[in-house]
Amino acid sequence: MNASEERSEQEMSDSVTIPAERTVASTQSEMTEIVLPNDTNTLGNLLGGRLMHFIDVTGAMAAFRHSRTYVVTASMDHIDFIRPVHLGDVVMLKSSVNRAFSTSMEVGVKVWVENPRTGEVVHVASAYLVFVAVDEHGRRVKVPALKPETPNEMRRFDDALLRREHREAEGQRRKLERKALKAQETSPTAAS
Repeated sequence: MNASEERSEQEMSDSVTIPAERTVASTQSEMTEIVLPNDTNTLGNLLGGRLMHFIDVTGAMAAFRHSRTYVVTASMDHIDFIRPVHLGDVVMLKSSVNRAFSTSMEVGVKVWVENPRTGEVVHVASAYLVFVAVDEHGRRVKVPALKPETPNEMRRFDDALLRREHREAEGQRRKLERKALKAQETSPTAAS
């Protein structure tokens, strides 16, 4: 890279102003897909993994809109498959950031399906995902705070903190479990 390109790149990065906070509305993302034969199992239902892919992409868009940088999926906490989605159905996904932490964001994704023949729309899945904001080298970067404005956004904001505390406690429990298992495996009595 020559000096002129370096200056230009520096000017571009200097001109990007990251706000101290963003609203939930500014993070909202939507995606629509039609279920094709390649997306289904032998019963003609949408594959669960394919729906998880759609959820991940829609969630990543909300996280990107909030952080305005690269994001990586850290976890998919919870997903409920409420009812099957059939070949030819139209899948509609909506996502938004529920809460922003230092470098991570919890995103909620809700999924509906529309029967194209009848127009009936039903809720078929919901999920919570955690994304981490990173720079072009994969290093974590801070994200703006989230400003919930409506009662529903405030409830989701509060609930996200409870889910985070649960994730951390569960992570600690699994870590201790792995440590105990490893100690058992290396114990002299384990060999007998």
